Amino acid sequence: MSTTTNPLLRTAPTPTTAPAPGRLDRLGIPRPLALGFLGVLVVMTGVGVESNFVTPHMVAVLGSPPATVATIVTGASLATLVGSYLSGALADLLGPRPVMTLGVAVWVVFELLFLGALHLGSVPLTAVAYTLRGLGHPLAAFAFLVWVNVTAPVERRGAAVGWFYVAFTGGLPTLGSLFALGTIPVLGGGVVGETGAMTASIALVVAGWALVRFGVRLPSGTQRIAPAGESAWRVVTSGVRLTATRPRVLMGFLVRLVNTAPEFGMFVVLPAVIADERGWGQQRWLLMTVCVYATNILVNALFGWVGDRIGWVRTVRWFGVVGSAVGLLAWWYVPQLVPAGSDWGYVASVVAGCVFGCSLAGFVPMGAIMPALEPRHRGAAMAMYTTAAGGAAFLGTGVVAVVFALGGGGAAVTWTFVGLYACAFVMVGRLHVPQHGEAH
Repeated sequence: MSTTTNPLLRTAPTPTTAPAPGRLDRLGIPRPLALGFLGVLVVMTGVGVESNFVTPHMVAVLGSPPATVATIVTGASLATLVGSYLSGALADLLGPRPVMTLGVAVWVVFELLFLGALHLGSVPLTAVAYTLRGLGHPLAAFAFLVWVNVTAPVERRGAAVGWFYVAFTGGLPTLGSLFALGTIPVLGGGVVGETGAMTASIALVVAGWALVRFGVRLPSGTQRIAPAGESAWRVVTSGVRLTATRPRVLMGFLVRLVNTAPEFGMFVVLPAVIADERGWGQQRWLLMTVCVYATNILVNALFGWVGDRIGWVRTVRWFGVVGSAVGLLAWWYVPQLVPAGSDWGYVASVVAGCVFGCSLAGFVPMGAIMPALEPRHRGAAMAMYTTAAGGAAFLGTGVVAVVFALGGGGAAVTWTFVGLYACAFVMVGRLHVPQHGEAH
């Protein structure tokens, strides 16, 4: 490829002409992308507005049984999985910014159709609109993650990925839920207020997109990343082909798949344990999950920085894999060992959950490792990374379903996840990539 047609491959400026790193750069946020991180935060806040009420809202408005609504939500999850893959593949082909615009357009159009279908009370139209809307937000968010990877210098790439996840999870579900909490009563409360909050979320998503579109002017945003000469079909399918032909890409995919699978699994297992068996009630269970999420958000950027200092692989292996396994065991067993219903026992259980939430952030450098495994196909590698991120929910809930079907309980589920972490520990050890502080 000619270095005159792709600025990503131009010779780096000499130290005498390169601008000195500013405060944002030193923190791990590339200055040219700074408004992009803010834009992703606002977009994901809009996406997350409905996260804690959309299922009962659909049940109430449509008059459908919960099983029907669960099927609709599952369809949207599958669409999100597809969108997660396409975000990297299309960014490789078209550049990240057009893919972000496509994602926002898809989300806004089908959000409007979704709200219209609810107003009409049409279950089929609601199912189609809600499912197709699921393609939108991963295209918008994960395309920006590809942009981060092709922009951030390698010595600060882990921190940059960490800041992406601060923006992503800070919006969905954290700030989105807070926005809903404030707007639903103001807009009428109940179903009416919920509809108003979802309508207002469209403005948030558009505002976040505008921050990226008009605030980030890097030409790399509209530049093809994939090697010249590859057909569009080969670029779009390159993630699947890489996974089939490059064992290290496959292992990276599996490690990211295991990463958050226990989180989704324990959100199935633990509610009844914490709320009912241990006597702390639903409100305290919900408060516990907020604490776990908040801890994870606070340390995402920290572990990106740690990875840049001591090595991405070392950070994932010891803080991510080993730390998460220990934290998961603590989150399951501490509530069993403290007095049921006691205040201090509840606090100890929350602390145990926060250890798990904190350790999950140790996997943040995987977002830098995956594209480094295949530098000529960064978008394709990121396509598999984001696909694994979406697939973790299916793996987590699938493990619970299989273990319960075989007669096991919560302890068996927990140890199954620990076994998966043991497999991830072995695989991570084979993912060394060129990086300051890492061996080839």
